[in-house]
Amino acid sequence: MPIAVTCPKCLTRFSVSEKFAGKKGPCPKCKFEITVPELSEQVVIHAPPDVAPKDSKGQSVLKPIKRREVKIGRGLILGSVGGVVGAIGLAIAMRLTGGPPAAVIALVAVLVAPPLVRFGYAISRDSELEPFYSTELLVRVLISSAVLVATWLIYVLIAPYVFDYDRASELPLLFGGITLLVMLGFGSVAAMLTFELEFSGGLIIAGVYLTATLALALIAGVPLMSLTSS
Repeated sequence: MPIAVTCPKCLTRFSVSEKFAGKKGPCPKCKFEITVPELSEQVVIHAPPDVAPKDSKGQSVLKPIKRREVKIGRGLILGSVGGVVGAIGLAIAMRLTGGPPAAVIALVAVLVAPPLVRFGYAISRDSELEPFYSTELLVRVLISSAVLVATWLIYVLIAPYVFDYDRASELPLLFGGITLLVMLGFGSVAAMLTFELEFSGGLIIAGVYLTATLALALIAGVPLMSLTSS
């Protein structure tokens, strides 16, 4: 059996015949004199015993656990596109009829949240980690959706209680932009914690929802802020 030798000077590794065990000789690379280890000093690694349960034919009865992937399938894409098209159509209809009432605005913000959150999770999650699916995924989507919808309360309440404006639509661009950033940050942290993602993943989910709802509001003619700077 060959003996593995490592030169203590240049760290070159090589093998010699067992007949040189315990003898001295020069390293083939740096010529430093080294002593070949004895056979008793060699470490032999044995394979662990196979203790897995087997059937009558000696085959293992254990089966590997298969991962269930959460992929962006055709159904998710078609559903998301259909939902967006429907929401845009509704927004255009509301704009043509003179602007939507507050109840309709709130209802649209609630209805579009789950599909947008579900889509955001599908594109932001780490593919190396076990995904959420089935009931657990649904619960997390609904929780994240509720939090993201609630972020619009920040926009409604921050005008009178922080910036001293009667309505959110009176906010100047600067204050409105700051408010949207606060909403984005709050929603990102909530999505990150709900889906156990990195902050960037939560940012994608919150960004998808806020961008979509902002676009729908603009299409529907909802006044979000004043176009003046003060």
